[in-house]
Amino acid sequence: MINPEIFRQYDIRGIVDVDLTPESFLLIGKGFGTYLREKNLSSVVIGGDARLSTPGFMDAFTQGLIETGCDVINIGITATPIFYFAIWKLKTDAGAMITASHNPSQYNGIKLNIGLGSVYADELQKVLKIIQKGIFASGEGTKTADASIDHTYIDYIVQNIRLQRSVKVIVDGGNGMGGPYLPLILKRLGCEVIEMYCEPDGTFPNHHPDPTVEKNMADLSRAVVSAEYEVGIGLDGDSDRIGVVDEKGKMLFGDQILNILARDYLKKNPGRKIIADVKCSKNLYDDIRKHGGIPMMYKTGHANIKMKMKEEGVNFAGEMSGHIFLGDRYLGFDDAIYVSARFIEVMSKTQDPVSSFLADQPKMFNTPELHIKCEDARKFDLVAKVCNEFKAEGYDVNDIDGARITFPDGWGLVRASNTTPVLVLRFEAESQERMNEIKALVENKIHKYL
Repeated sequence: MINPEIFRQYDIRGIVDVDLTPESFLLIGKGFGTYLREKNLSSVVIGGDARLSTPGFMDAFTQGLIETGCDVINIGITATPIFYFAIWKLKTDAGAMITASHNPSQYNGIKLNIGLGSVYADELQKVLKIIQKGIFASGEGTKTADASIDHTYIDYIVQNIRLQRSVKVIVDGGNGMGGPYLPLILKRLGCEVIEMYCEPDGTFPNHHPDPTVEKNMADLSRAVVSAEYEVGIGLDGDSDRIGVVDEKGKMLFGDQILNILARDYLKKNPGRKIIADVKCSKNLYDDIRKHGGIPMMYKTGHANIKMKMKEEGVNFAGEMSGHIFLGDRYLGFDDAIYVSARFIEVMSKTQDPVSSFLADQPKMFNTPELHIKCEDARKFDLVAKVCNEFKAEGYDVNDIDGARITFPDGWGLVRASNTTPVLVLRFEAESQERMNEIKALVENKIHKYL
């Protein structure tokens, strides 16, 4: 049968040869195909990342779809944003991307879509229930290949971006799927580009493919300083998350990247809402207001954010994790390749260095995302207890996604991860000492229930 725990909040993800085999992918393909046929949908784009297990899994999943009467367009080994672009461009009903995103090489998984919307949460559980019942639609679907989508995507982005000057950029592809695309796009736009680890390699030999973790950006940071380039861009394994280092080699957090883009966006879109997740800095929310926007705090998770954007009619959003969603001049999904080009476009409008872009903001002391191990079965209940305790003591608590406790001089966050058995924490305050006090206060409450 199939391990139900691989059906996570936003996607399916597990360990190759343990949770995921060609046989399980065949079943998932049949389950998703049946789910689609029940909705009178049948056309599906399929793509996959560079992991060693991906080609075999794509074949098995495709076979499952075809056996349920779905028609499959295979776009091959590619990046997740190009997969999303293909759904839009080819006007298919649905899509499936075989990827484990920024997870280590022993993982793989699938992101499922209907149109540009993710199949997640309760809808993903419906796919699991179909598989568990074992009653599948039957039919004779077709399989075709579309190798032209890469060129269409690259042309689309190049025509979308207008640089006012050449920018000197180093791209660290993390041996993921953004390496073949972003340097080429930036060169066509007139940039000077140095490529690092841009050859896709599913073993990720140089560093873990997550550009939001400082140690993974260390080589890029050194290279930018050594070459005296203006900026370094890092991409994750499937290129839906961006990381940036400035000309001094200092890493920008996801909320800082979002902040820089938000200032530029609000110049032409005053009064518009911008969505950011609960892990983002107070500086970001204050800065959006200061520059004429309306900040909206919402749940973490790319599927949650995209749903909220649609619901609210918002065309710009982002997360601490480096997922940034642009519906302004673009299609609204999280595309780190396109967002990188937009960031370079902002840089091209000035000679000022990236390190100066947010220099006018108050100095805040904050932690990166911190994790405490907690079993999946217990984590949500534990967070609820901590949240209720802070509320009972009269603290200002936002409970939209865990508990974000606001103090006059800082804040602390605890939430349950939707993808791994951990609690996610982040802290920020006006001084290092106060940040540590808030951190200790929140962690003490957590440890009461661990």
